[in-house]
Amino acid sequence: MKQTEKTLIEQMKISEFEIAQRKLLFSLTSEDIMLLKVSKPLIDRNIDFIVKRFYELQTEIPEISLLIGDADTLQRLAHAQRKYVVDLFSGLYDIEYVNNRLRIGLVHKRIGVEPKLYLSAIYTLKSLLNQVIRDNIQDQEQRVRTLNALEKLMYFDITLVFDTYIRSLVTEIEIEKEKSDQYAQDLEEKIKERTNQLEVMSRTDPLTGLLNVRHLTDTLTSVLRAAQRRSEPVCFAYIDINDLKKVNDTKGHQSGDEILKNFAETIRIVSRAEDSCFRYGGDEFCIILPNCGSANAIEIYKKRLEDEIQKRSGFVSYSIGVIQTGPQDFLDPEELIHQADDLMYHQKEQAKIKLQASEVLELRQKK
Repeated sequence: MKQTEKTLIEQMKISEFEIAQRKLLFSLTSEDIMLLKVSKPLIDRNIDFIVKRFYELQTEIPEISLLIGDADTLQRLAHAQRKYVVDLFSGLYDIEYVNNRLRIGLVHKRIGVEPKLYLSAIYTLKSLLNQVIRDNIQDQEQRVRTLNALEKLMYFDITLVFDTYIRSLVTEIEIEKEKSDQYAQDLEEKIKERTNQLEVMSRTDPLTGLLNVRHLTDTLTSVLRAAQRRSEPVCFAYIDINDLKKVNDTKGHQSGDEILKNFAETIRIVSRAEDSCFRYGGDEFCIILPNCGSANAIEIYKKRLEDEIQKRSGFVSYSIGVIQTGPQDFLDPEELIHQADDLMYHQKEQAKIKLQASEVLELRQKK
């Protein structure tokens, strides 16, 4: 059941047993209740005076006057106060009575009546009621007992009012705490997300989206250590796009960047999930292939890469060097990179020699 579908007394979980215990706490006896009920006709006759005088005194207090604000509000309050006073002498202090008193505390909290102002108002009302009782009950013993009974009941009322007042304060604090906790959680998630983004940015080449060279050695070291523990081979591929400088010089760097991005995407497509692909710098790329022999590496990054390039963007010439280390003896990261680089340059030189020989042969044939 929703909170708004429950009465205050249900929300506060105040039972008839609790009400009886509170009456006992203030020694509010059946005799007291009878004395208050007997005084009801007297209060009814003087109710106009009590309520009128009460608000005359209340509106002399600037804070109270400011809270009341206007004549219509004052009239509504006077009507509610009349009922409050009449109920004090009803002789029936049951669940409904308690629920109404609980609501008073909630209303006072909502409209901003501070406890000191509420207690001041109770003091004023009690003084007026005492005056009426003293002036109209001639029997001294009955008068004293009636005043004593009224005091007990008003203390009983005050505890109920403050229960809801304090509960409302606690609820506000809990709501604000929940908001603060949620804000802190959202902020933490944003910081975490931003940290992850920054970490990805720090590890990623902005042009190609591949890993950048700053993390190459660390990643390669980790892969080699894992391979040593498992006695598995590791391959390292070093790739260079041929003659990219000519493209930059003749067609502009934008064309060269497009070649780099397409080439990087092609590498990503043909690589395995466990491979780590890096842009080493300029037109050079490196790939770490865990648990992979040189034959498989060459198959992936020579044949499959070339086939994929033809499908995606036409002919792009590149040179590649592939080195295997392990599963018994392992090169250190720097040596592995160096040897793959040497193989790549050797292939590049061989390609240049072949190209030059082909161009010479073509010239001879033309002559």
